[in-house]
Amino acid sequence: MASAMAVRISGFLGGRVQLAQEERGHQVGLDAALLAAATPSATAGLILDLGAGVGAVGLCAARLAPKARIGLVEIAPETAALARENIRLNDLEARARLYEADFIGAANRRAVGLIDEAAAVVLTNPPFFERSSVRVSPDPAKALAHVAGAPLADWTRAALALLAPGGTFAMIHRAEALSECLSALEGRVGGLAVLPVQPRDGAAATRILIRGVKGSKAPLSLLPPLILHRSDGAYAPLADAILRGVRPAPL
Repeated sequence: MASAMAVRISGFLGGRVQLAQEERGHQVGLDAALLAAATPSATAGLILDLGAGVGAVGLCAARLAPKARIGLVEIAPETAALARENIRLNDLEARARLYEADFIGAANRRAVGLIDEAAAVVLTNPPFFERSSVRVSPDPAKALAHVAGAPLADWTRAALALLAPGGTFAMIHRAEALSECLSALEGRVGGLAVLPVQPRDGAAATRILIRGVKGSKAPLSLLPPLILHRSDGAYAPLADAILRGVRPAPL
């Protein structure tokens, strides 16, 4: 672990995953837990977590799909160092590997040993914002987590290059980016299930969880929303079970 950083370790997925995170950097939140919950539990092949950060999604996927191998793909050196430490912290060295690379470019993927069409599942939580649309954080780690270095279409194209035909693709994004997400996946992923995520009953969705199959021609399904909180602020029962890793996402 990079010793210059102030780091704290906290439990995730109901304590089944331990995560070392930089105290002042980008913090893992609900998005990672929701995306990990889209993991097919019977997966026995390779699961890639693209834009992995400290590895929350991929390491949770390792718990949810105990027969799978895990690849964490992260570009930022200090964040990648934490992801490596988190693999060790969770005793997953035999099943998980860190790829420190910008996976958008095919040459970059090959240079670190990533093989196109080798993954059974690809999970990704892309940066939500274009650089021109927001004020970029001066913190490099936060900037990389929140602001895209490439258009969503390029990010998605590269992600799907790593996914085997018939493999499962899952992504979480802002609800208002639904049209852009569907456009990026059109003609490449079918059988799409779109799960709106609402902070509470009656509120507008703030997130969308999307899952589909590479090469499928099946139609899109818009699912009933997942409600995160009850009126008293506590987690709704289904959301609580998903965040603790007891139930999969209803996709």
